Amino acid sequence: MIVMSIWCSSLSLSSRSLAIAVVVCLTLVYFSYSFNACILASISRSLQQSNLRNLLALTSSPRNETSDAGSSSSRSSRSSNSNSNSSSSTTSAPPVQTVTSSLDGAPKYQLLRQQGLRPSRHLPDTLIIGVKKSGTRALLEFIRLHPDVRAAGSEVHFFDRHYQRGLRWYRHHMPYTIEGQITMEKTPSYFVTKEVPQRVYHMNPATKLLIVVRDPVTRAISDYTQAASKKADMKRFEQLAFVNGSYAVVDTNWGPVKIGVYARFLERWLLYFPLSQLLFISGERLIMDPAYEIGRVQDFLGLKRVVTEKHFYFNATKGFPCLFKSEARSTPHCLGKTKGRNHPHIDPGAIERLREFYRPFNNKFYQLTGINFAWP
Repeated sequence: MIVMSIWCSSLSLSSRSLAIAVVVCLTLVYFSYSFNACILASISRSLQQSNLRNLLALTSSPRNETSDAGSSSSRSSRSSNSNSNSSSSTTSAPPVQTVTSSLDGAPKYQLLRQQGLRPSRHLPDTLIIGVKKSGTRALLEFIRLHPDVRAAGSEVHFFDRHYQRGLRWYRHHMPYTIEGQITMEKTPSYFVTKEVPQRVYHMNPATKLLIVVRDPVTRAISDYTQAASKKADMKRFEQLAFVNGSYAVVDTNWGPVKIGVYARFLERWLLYFPLSQLLFISGERLIMDPAYEIGRVQDFLGLKRVVTEKHFYFNATKGFPCLFKSEARSTPHCLGKTKGRNHPHIDPGAIERLREFYRPFNNKFYQLTGINFAWP
């Protein structure tokens, strides 16, 4: 009888242990399933986001942007900028509106629609405003390697030539973006055009501004070289840079010379924007060490440092950095035949006189920016 009681007690204990073991196993299976499901969902979201960015990179190439700029699409306003205080008809459209265009059935948009996302055109968050012949095209091509930067493919000239067309027209010239991406536009003449600072401020006072600068003497010669390449009978640089053929008086009305007085133009911008919203990029260092300058730009824009030295190689023949790949091309290439163009010989006396002319203006520019560019 005692043996039977012990046997029954043992059987009851085994059943209880088995039940506990089964519960524990089921609990472990449940948590394991939930954990793996979370991992798979995270991976899926990452792949989807990567695919979306790749699609937008294709749609934002210079060729596609040109096509987008020339096509018409139906647009509807989604938000407005309460800081806009312009009363003119050109700024009547709210500055930070986003526009959702009617997307056609093109395959490049199918994945976006499947994910419930629709890319839209935005007014730019960031502008490359100058300076002409200082490396603005190089800066644009280098920074747009970043997957979170989308830029207009060509200079729009909205704030200096087409302002009367209004912000709706301007926005239609911007590339499609999704949430988290920066919209950028480059027009170097913005820096030197009197009305532009106020107009940009009225669009969005939080706009970030990128300014590439280089030694104003070298910049003037580069500017002249570009113009001379398009006009065979152009006068010599020395004849145009000085009054009456003498090096005594510099012709400050001549464009290539006038643009180099950076301090004069910067003072206008500082009337509307704090220095913290402006980033000055050295055109000389952009050529010698592009990864360093692009790193500064990425930090300024609040972007992860994705574009690094691995994206560049130096072309000794052109004396200019080139890309292993870019947004539009996956093969190594340089920016174009006009980049790194050889300058004509300029009389050393003329160069020295121009350096003397620019020196006080350069010092003023150093004071305004807090940066000593150490130009000769």
